[in-house]
Amino acid sequence: MTDIQYEAPDSFEAATDMLSKAKGNAKVLAGGTDLLVQMNMAMIEPTLIVDIKKIAKARSIKKEKGGFRIGAAVSGAELGEHSDLVAAWPGVVEAAELIGSTQVQGRATLGGNLCNGSPAADSVPAMIAAGAVATIIGPKGTRDLAVEKVNIGPGKNSLKKGEIVASIFLPKRPANSGDAYLRFIPRTEMDIAVVGVGVNLTLDKNGTCTDARVALGAVAPTALLVGPAAKALIGTKVDEAALDNLAAAASAACNPIDDKRGTIEFRTDIAGVMARRTALIALARARKK
Repeated sequence: MTDIQYEAPDSFEAATDMLSKAKGNAKVLAGGTDLLVQMNMAMIEPTLIVDIKKIAKARSIKKEKGGFRIGAAVSGAELGEHSDLVAAWPGVVEAAELIGSTQVQGRATLGGNLCNGSPAADSVPAMIAAGAVATIIGPKGTRDLAVEKVNIGPGKNSLKKGEIVASIFLPKRPANSGDAYLRFIPRTEMDIAVVGVGVNLTLDKNGTCTDARVALGAVAPTALLVGPAAKALIGTKVDEAALDNLAAAASAACNPIDDKRGTIEFRTDIAGVMARRTALIALARARKK
């Protein structure tokens, strides 16, 4: 087995410096719920692990510009305990809370779930639907990238050598808006999504949808932002006809695989069903705001 160097810097600048100078396979540890499993299964053999949990900015949730900046090492359990965040973005928090068991929730993070690159990651479609932006720090400075652009394939992301997702920014929540996330799994809990759907929508004072974002997970090599599905809702009262169009657009966007959890046909069909259900939850939440 390869010797592993472990570092726990107290700043992102130090962390990116270590990663940029590393030889071999360097990995960032936010919660470790994916990284340590992959190491135990001999899927990866890192030569350097940079633990970011001692970086204060990686461990905080702060209000910013009416929205929330969530450090990349904030755990799912901590998200669920933040009442303002739960009130503003319940769909994102619910998605994060579906990752693993109660014990895993104490470690698993939005940053890690995103950067692991799984097409079935639960928090990613919810973040995409929310319009979340990843702030990335690297040797050449800081840049922002829409969450839907971070991953480029299964287990692959667009980060360059030395770069780290430092935080996730959830924008200010408009009035009369709501979000939701649902997934289909073979078991009742602690399983990987066959299909995941995030929906975020805004209503005007008359109940007409003025803006929407719809995202799908586990139906393509990366989580998808589905423009036609959002278009099916905008300008409508989110009535049966709009929901039918939403379901059709969601299914049409799918490019899934056959595996032991579901066939291509099943995933394509259930994506439409789950999109409809998720939109109804988001709609109910928007009407209460």
